[in-house]
Amino acid sequence: MLPVARHQTLRTVWLSDLHLGSRECRVNLLLDFLRHTRCNELYLIGDIVDLEQLRRSFYWPASHTEVLRLLLAKSQEGTRVVYVPGNHDHELHAFAGVKFGNVEIASQAIHMTRSGRRLLIVHGDQFDAVVRRPSLGVWLGGFACRRLLTLNRFVHWLHDLFDRPYWSLAQHVKTRFPGAQGYIERFQRATLAAARDAGVDGVVCGHIHRGEVAVQGGLTYYNDGDWVESCTALVEDEAGELSLVHWRPTATSIATPDYAAVA
Repeated sequence: MLPVARHQTLRTVWLSDLHLGSRECRVNLLLDFLRHTRCNELYLIGDIVDLEQLRRSFYWPASHTEVLRLLLAKSQEGTRVVYVPGNHDHELHAFAGVKFGNVEIASQAIHMTRSGRRLLIVHGDQFDAVVRRPSLGVWLGGFACRRLLTLNRFVHWLHDLFDRPYWSLAQHVKTRFPGAQGYIERFQRATLAAARDAGVDGVVCGHIHRGEVAVQGGLTYYNDGDWVESCTALVEDEAGELSLVHWRPTATSIATPDYAAVA
């Protein structure tokens, strides 16, 4: 984990799984990260706006609009923004190849680090058919995970109320769930196989809500995590070093307004 100083300028930032439009989004931490970091390139790699959740139940507080405003402001200030859609914002794949100002939409991308390493950028949902093994256990696990995220919101509320450091109940339980590690390992193998086929040096992805950096077979697997459970980002500093950042200011240090939901 790399401690990132506030207002530090970074070469590149990767974010995924913000899930704007869902109650699970840890929007105050996300806003704090966006307000206190700058970068030359910003990759948004899927599930940025949770269109799937919005279709089921519309929820859009003003704080989620503020996230989009900050992202747009960064692009207008010179940051190159590349948006790679995921499974919850899959409809945006229809705009792949389109550029809106300094914002590009792409089904996947290749990033060149300062040291010359080439990295494949994908969300990761395209590997679901390979890594998921259909079974009653998988269905029950998905149901339990959704209920766990609801309970996770209550835990976050308590931590904010008492100004306690960030802690995710969902992450804690999922790491102990039978079969979870096997799923993660299958996902890593699938993404790294895609990187190998693309002739690059590694892969950056999201999707599974578990930030991690690992080296396998000479290729590097980077998962930037999410902003529902882990609240992490992958960053490349000006020296070209890539690290996973866990954004952990306390509730009082964020000092973000209490935005009201927009009907």
